[in-house]
Amino acid sequence: MDSAPVVTLQPIVLMGVSGSGKSTVGEALAAASGRVFIDGDDLHPAANKEKQAAGIALTDDDRWPWLRRIGERLAVGDGVIVACSSLKRAYRDLLREYAPETYFALLSGSRELLEARLAGRHHEFMPATLLGSQLATLEPLGADERGGVFDIARPADELVEGIRAALATGQPIDIGAPAAGDIIC
Repeated sequence: MDSAPVVTLQPIVLMGVSGSGKSTVGEALAAASGRVFIDGDDLHPAANKEKQAAGIALTDDDRWPWLRRIGERLAVGDGVIVACSSLKRAYRDLLREYAPETYFALLSGSRELLEARLAGRHHEFMPATLLGSQLATLEPLGADERGGVFDIARPADELVEGIRAALATGQPIDIGAPAAGDIIC
């Protein structure tokens, strides 16, 4: 008796700085695709949350254990969607060690839009004052990384459809990405 092949769904990481809409898009994408959504912030250890709440940016040493927890979750094989800033290439490389097929959707927008979004919300442990350090840390996706850039000035439903289209075609895609020479973030 032949058994059906095991199907694993490609995990998705919604990446970007604070205020880029990772959680909003993640929840909408999960609802549209029947997948599980996890906010990576929920996987931070208490010490990281306390440090950020005090307005202190995390160091790489602070992030490695957190990123390993996320990597372990990506490796489950259920196509989970995780909101995780993944600001540096090294962070994404670590996540790919756990789940090489991970798709990274970079949610990107102007500094002005990000600041406006952050001004209108209160985050438990991520104050708006850390936006500058995040922007300085952000390393855009490399040409050899599986993923795409999505302009957060577009409505969440358009971003969801763009990400789903990119996954369906297996091709890199930029949804509303800036033209060459434009400055993002």
